[in-house]
Amino acid sequence: ALLLTLPPLMWAGNAVVGRLMAGSVPPLLLNALRWSIALLILLPLGRRLLGDLRPLMSRWRYFALIGFLGMGCYNALQYQALRSSSALNVTLIAASLPVWMLAIGALVFGVHPTRRQIIGALLSLSGVVLVIARGDLTTLARVQFVPGDLLMLLAVFTWAIYSWLLARPPAHMQGEQRPAWGWAEMLLAQTLFGLAFAGSMAGLEQLYTPQAVTWGPGLAATLLFVALGPSLIAYRCWGLGVAQAGPTVAAFFGNLTPVFAALMSAALL
Repeated sequence: ALLLTLPPLMWAGNAVVGRLMAGSVPPLLLNALRWSIALLILLPLGRRLLGDLRPLMSRWRYFALIGFLGMGCYNALQYQALRSSSALNVTLIAASLPVWMLAIGALVFGVHPTRRQIIGALLSLSGVVLVIARGDLTTLARVQFVPGDLLMLLAVFTWAIYSWLLARPPAHMQGEQRPAWGWAEMLLAQTLFGLAFAGSMAGLEQLYTPQAVTWGPGLAATLLFVALGPSLIAYRCWGLGVAQAGPTVAAFFGNLTPVFAALMSAALL
């Protein structure tokens, strides 16, 4: 429970500071800088991975996919969404994660949800709808979605696939075939590929929609926080929590994210 509570806290903070820095740094560049700093921190911790690259290169397709989904796509889409959507809206949309988890588990991995899980997922969505409607369901007819909301929905979909790929890896990442890596080596392997995608998208962003970066103590503190908290701490805890509780149970802890985000938004934004 503790392992699965820390990531929502970190991700709520990520949404809030991402919204706070929306005008100071381009979203895709923010994502690339975030994972660049995380990579520098991981290099000494996971140096054993770099000593022999053969196990990584023989599994490059798997790590390229989860790096693309979990680091290249999810975070980039979230930061892009925060340019037009609020931190609370973004985290409320993220609360639809249990539904996506159950659907992908059933359609792709053949894991059929139980009746209690379906009820829990519907209850989660009901809570999201209630908050968006502010207690008055007639206001739903007047709800207007901004482009950021749709981008965040796509981000949640990529995160659901990423989580299932962690819980149900291919045969070469199971049992005796799995390399004797610790958590740092595993996260470093993902980050190496994820940063390649994140850096490429940041380069295209600067090429087609250049935006000046407003450097200062606030941006420096933001980069340090998003590299340590939402990246290293959250991903480590999420990986452990998913492994112990399973992706469908873990998804329900995502409902804590809008709670934390609402409190942080009120205090900071």
